[in-house]
Amino acid sequence: MDLQATKCVMIIDDSLPLGVIANIAAIMGISLGKKAPEIVGIDAHDADGNPHLGLIQFPVSVLKASTEKINQLRSMLYTEDYADVSVIDFSNVAQETYTYEDFLSRMQESSANELIYYGLTLEGPKKKINKLTGSLPLLR
Repeated sequence: MDLQATKCVMIIDDSLPLGVIANIAAIMGISLGKKAPEIVGIDAHDADGNPHLGLIQFPVSVLKASTEKINQLRSMLYTEDYADVSVIDFSNVAQETYTYEDFLSRMQESSANELIYYGLTLEGPKKKINKLTGSLPLLR
């Protein structure tokens, strides 16, 4: 993977409560580490020899958008044009379930047009990520 040509962003609905936003970012970040473990750098050691687990090797911008915009982006990302973009999504089904088994069951019962997305993480070619998200403001 060419880390210089790769970009990663998270897009989260900023109308959600702060705790929910933080939870969505944490869950998507964990999934990103599983999907692309090569983006996590080697462990570091401080001057005293204490270990510090490796961090992602490039910045991750956290952007804000409305649920409608996030859903529009998610639909675009199903097309062949974006096959090289890794997508991690966080939907109403993920928000409403308490066990992973329930999540899997509910997802199997939900059609694409029934899902409401509250967050997306995109990782892939910088140009494509910029094209999709360049007009979105930072979440502050």
